[in-house]
Amino acid sequence: MPARAGMAFFIEVYVMPFPLEPDAVSHGIQLAVAPVFLLTAVSGMIAAVAGRLARIIDRARNVETRIKQGAHPAEDADGYTELAELRTRGLLANSSIALLTACAFLIGLTIVVLFLGETIDFPGLRISIFTFVGGVVCFLSALICFMVETFIATRLLNFGRKKR
Repeated sequence: MPARAGMAFFIEVYVMPFPLEPDAVSHGIQLAVAPVFLLTAVSGMIAAVAGRLARIIDRARNVETRIKQGAHPAEDADGYTELAELRTRGLLANSSIALLTACAFLIGLTIVVLFLGETIDFPGLRISIFTFVGGVVCFLSALICFMVETFIATRLLNFGRKKR
């Protein structure tokens, strides 16, 4: 066997074990790009929820400082009530961020599986169904947490009304 034929065999068997057809690669990229739009929505949601969480933390620190100073002992009960609601809002915001992060991971995994399935005949193409649906479920769950948090936040508003 000539050295040239041995090198071609080596490249064919060991270096390129799968065919890379330009059509398969471009189709794989097209399939993988669609979930990327969901990733942009997830990143926007994470930014929005993180901003709300920062405001919740700032407000809780202000209320705690007011209570520690003890300037208005009659208002301490209201302060503790507000802290409890801020704690609930913070937990909901944290849950939303965790679900959005899980969503981003699952959608990223979907992109990888779709691309591999299209370019190298990856046998686990059904995995992409579960990762995509799991990502969407996480996204919807995060939206529910966000909605509940905003309901609690608006319930706290008095808009100049006297407390009953």
